[in-house]
Amino acid sequence: MLKDWQYNPTTLIVLMKMALPMVVSQGAFAIMIFTDRWFLAQISPTHMAAALGGGVAFWFAISLFNGILAYANALVAQYLGSGEFHKCSLVISQGILMSVALIPVLLIITLLLRPMFAAMGHDPAQVELEEIYFTTMMAGAVLSLFKVCLSSFFSGIGLTRVVMTCDVIGIVLNVPLTWALVFGHLGLPAMGIAGAAWGSIISTAFSIAIYLAYYLKREFREKFSTLKSFIFDRGITRRYLRLGFPSGMEMFLNIAAFNLFLLMFQSYGIPEAASATIVFNWDILSFVPLLGLNIAVMSLIGRFVGAGDMDRTNEVTSAGYILGIGYSLFLATTFIIFREPFVEMFIFYDDQAEEIRDLARFMMIGLSCYVLCEGVLQVAAGVLRGAGDTRWIMFASTSLHWAMLVAQFFVIKVYNFGPKVSWMGFVLMVLAICMVFLGRLRSNKWRDPENLKAVMSE
Repeated sequence: MLKDWQYNPTTLIVLMKMALPMVVSQGAFAIMIFTDRWFLAQISPTHMAAALGGGVAFWFAISLFNGILAYANALVAQYLGSGEFHKCSLVISQGILMSVALIPVLLIITLLLRPMFAAMGHDPAQVELEEIYFTTMMAGAVLSLFKVCLSSFFSGIGLTRVVMTCDVIGIVLNVPLTWALVFGHLGLPAMGIAGAAWGSIISTAFSIAIYLAYYLKREFREKFSTLKSFIFDRGITRRYLRLGFPSGMEMFLNIAAFNLFLLMFQSYGIPEAASATIVFNWDILSFVPLLGLNIAVMSLIGRFVGAGDMDRTNEVTSAGYILGIGYSLFLATTFIIFREPFVEMFIFYDDQAEEIRDLARFMMIGLSCYVLCEGVLQVAAGVLRGAGDTRWIMFASTSLHWAMLVAQFFVIKVYNFGPKVSWMGFVLMVLAICMVFLGRLRSNKWRDPENLKAVMSE
């Protein structure tokens, strides 16, 4: 990790200014998910577990498309670095056109995946709730894709404060709206788990409206020709798919592996499903904000790649490690010290409470171990994606995730070793991915001039 260490306080400050709004933005999203599950935990542990299962299934269903479209961030940054400002907005237009074309595909995916919960052997009561949450979320899937496109434009040009503003305002609406829809307050019907899903959809639509208001402002119309960008561009679309598809496929295969692991883990029973939900709720508060740092690193690296200034990438990488490791170390320490009260926050009923407490406390220790690796991993992934090394990431990351899934199948389904052994295997998988990504970063193969030339070609 220290091979190409180049500390520059100016670069650290630049990255902090870009990353902080993205961390706040992603953190707001994490808070939305956290509060949704906390509200549902007050109804029953089954509702809370169903929100995790149905939510992960939703992100799996759109993960391929979400991953492709999110690569707009790196593309916009690269065009910004090369001085081709008008192409920045063309990238976003191609993403929106692809999102519209995907609507019938999303409908088919919803119908195909809906029976998945029952097939994994979940409790019938949980299956019914999972199906409701998943189907409702899929009704607003295209809005999530629109939001990815628009947010990628502003993060790509370095205006991460806009992303923070739009996302935080959306969450400020979401939390009280979800509370009202779940429990039936403020004159609204009590919709339970469906209310949590509709709260997310409505707040996403509200955020999109704010993004569009910014996107169509005069300064962006003049500099990036946003009003003239609503056309099909074959060259940019080709480059979008060539570089974004490996990134999307990586996300799709990784989330598929995680989804199947989670569904198998939840097949142990309601206490195990509830314990996993509690721990992954706290994991979200660490992992999702780190995605903000990942986006900022990817944007800054992409800008220097577009400008042909590879010397600055070492400074960005070093600054990223300082921020990522510092944040993760703080969280790991917090999770260890406060693991018992953190678990108790989600215990509202005596039914199976001791089983949930025992397993969730154990799993919190594992979370504290691998959260340190997440900080390093997200920085390394941001550097490699920003430089266009998406094919290697796809093969390396997905291979490790699916190897973990095969191992978990034998642990859970064949030998029935129990949830604690399964959880230790998951923690080891995160450690392994971190080491592999660090090895790629240290090899400097992603810096090869011919590879970088191919990345920038349309």
